[in-house]
Amino acid sequence: MAPAARYTRSGDLNIAYVTLGEGPLDLVWVPPWISQVEHLFEEPSLAAAFERLAGFARLIMFDRRGSGLSDPMVGAPTLEEQMDDVLAVMEAAGSERAAILGTLEGGPMAAMFAATHPERVSALVLYSTFARTLPAPGYEWPPAREEREARMALALEHWGQGFVAGGVAASRQGDPRFLEWAGRLERLAASPGTIARVFDLIGEWDVRDVLPTIRVPTLVVHRREDSFIKVEHGRYLGEQIPGARYVELEGSDNLFSTGDTDAVIGEIEEFLTGERHEREPDRMLATVMFTDIVESTTRAAALGDSAWRDLLGEHDRLVRLALERHRGREVKTTGDGFLATFDGPARAIRAAASIAEGVRTLGLQVRAGLHTGECEVMDEDVRGLAVHIGARVMGKAGPGEVLVSSTVKDLVVGSGIAFEDRGEHDLRGVPGRWRLHAVA
Repeated sequence: MAPAARYTRSGDLNIAYVTLGEGPLDLVWVPPWISQVEHLFEEPSLAAAFERLAGFARLIMFDRRGSGLSDPMVGAPTLEEQMDDVLAVMEAAGSERAAILGTLEGGPMAAMFAATHPERVSALVLYSTFARTLPAPGYEWPPAREEREARMALALEHWGQGFVAGGVAASRQGDPRFLEWAGRLERLAASPGTIARVFDLIGEWDVRDVLPTIRVPTLVVHRREDSFIKVEHGRYLGEQIPGARYVELEGSDNLFSTGDTDAVIGEIEEFLTGERHEREPDRMLATVMFTDIVESTTRAAALGDSAWRDLLGEHDRLVRLALERHRGREVKTTGDGFLATFDGPARAIRAAASIAEGVRTLGLQVRAGLHTGECEVMDEDVRGLAVHIGARVMGKAGPGEVLVSSTVKDLVVGSGIAFEDRGEHDLRGVPGRWRLHAVA
């Protein structure tokens, strides 16, 4: 559940902020402008990341002026005025000294704040951020002004549809629930007119001369294949800030709550506290369902790329309708199939049967495999032997067949679902022999 926002005054403006956790140190997150501090918690991966940060610090978050629940911008606020907002939030939260975390366009302001107010800053953490957004001598990797303006125009054209999320979380582009959340975040964060002014403002920033004056312990973290902010930005920051520790991680997602979140937060925790605690995964009993389109490669080659994309899109729509109808949770797509979990095996069977029947109308056949067991839940993913078994059961299914383990069959006694015995099988990588059953 999201903490309720409170307000503090910064000059003539009201700034919304929240606090989370009761750790021994304060951590102030200077966020991007696309923010609304209550709605951020509606995305499970972000909520989990915030909880993890709040496990070792008191996390203080706010909406920047002109964003989310804070007052609209007046004119083009300078970095100096925006630093006053950080001070106001710290005062309201009762924070005398805090570590400052800056991400994306929050980075330049965080860097300037650390240099200007070292007595209020215990440490500086910069994740996937930059010193400037346009090329300059010795800083050649940003896109040219014309290219940047074209990108900004495209973002404004699709504002409110979750378009920006495709850049910061490329691995979630196929997740309709994430895109719906992201589109609403854009609409709650700012209007198109306001965000256009923000884009222009960010394009004029340049804090290169500030970096050598930073005298607080600094950690710079960047993912090597970052799809939104080139890794050269992070390398530059690490080189120019005296004594900075630079850490380059694997991954291409820009958003720190997607991809290997544990690696990012683990680096921050270790830097600020001297320790790193691996998060224990949540465990739950679930029915795992894998689906797969039969002979998809052959069909794709026969239809051609464009027609196959259209057909696959309709297949995905039917699968998601079935998941919604039967309370399934989409974990991820697997190219031409899905991994989903259910809180009941009968619902899982009915969803799989519905999918198999629905895609026949498209001229496709799917096979499905189901198993019920304990799963490890890490952010949006599931792991464990039950997941492995579900995949192996699907591998034994024939075209149009829904195949289940004996565990699933035994748990739905009395449901009226009929089965046909398919005998005992070896499941690769799984001990013992497994009796499988097809849904009749």
